[in-house]
Amino acid sequence: MRILLLNGNTDAALTDRMLSLAEAALPRLGLGHVSLVPATARFGARYIASRVAAAIAGHAVLERVSEHASSVEAIAIACFGDPALDAARELAGIPVAGMADASLQAALPLAPRVALLTGGAAWVPMLEEFIVSRGVAPERVLVRAVTPTGDMIARHPERALDMLSIAASEAVADGAGVVVLGGAGLAGLAPRLAPRLAVPVLDSLDCLLVMAAQPHAIPSPPARTPTLGLAPALAQRLEP
Repeated sequence: MRILLLNGNTDAALTDRMLSLAEAALPRLGLGHVSLVPATARFGARYIASRVAAAIAGHAVLERVSEHASSVEAIAIACFGDPALDAARELAGIPVAGMADASLQAALPLAPRVALLTGGAAWVPMLEEFIVSRGVAPERVLVRAVTPTGDMIARHPERALDMLSIAASEAVADGAGVVVLGGAGLAGLAPRLAPRLAVPVLDSLDCLLVMAAQPHAIPSPPARTPTLGLAPALAQRLEP
């Protein structure tokens, strides 16, 4: 099974890092039959840390989805916050998984209350809105963030572990029975944080891979309409 590992950020080094972590995780997750095709957003922010950057990333994600959907069996949007997730599902015609959505689906069955922990304070209200949009009761999910963005954490993980540990411990004290380390920049840190906590710690990249490999219902394709200025592959999927 070929899965597109799509980084909605424009940092190709981060894509390479996630690809390496994901390929190492596949046997552990029982996904030895999966092969990964990496892709990076062609335009937008180096690392999404605002609503504006997330909106731009949605367009960039749809462009890459339109280019690759015919050559893979599923798509994994490897970007917490899942830019354009529902639109990508409509556009692709194949299963599409998002990192935050997959994390919620993996964590919520494990505890009455879970914590999503990420980098960058701007993500807190954005993720709280995302949770509601997925039909999840807000009281079931605590969203917490440390000050460094995921980009900063990816470049200097040792500096962030103590901050992540404190934030996660506070979430556990507030009732979280599972902690999700969310975001591309935090991928791979869950095993290092887990010994510091008394509850399970999930890696959002692991959650994403598992969900992407599962069967999904395919929504109806988008209505055909004339377009202007879009990349050719995206325009082809939308125009009459």
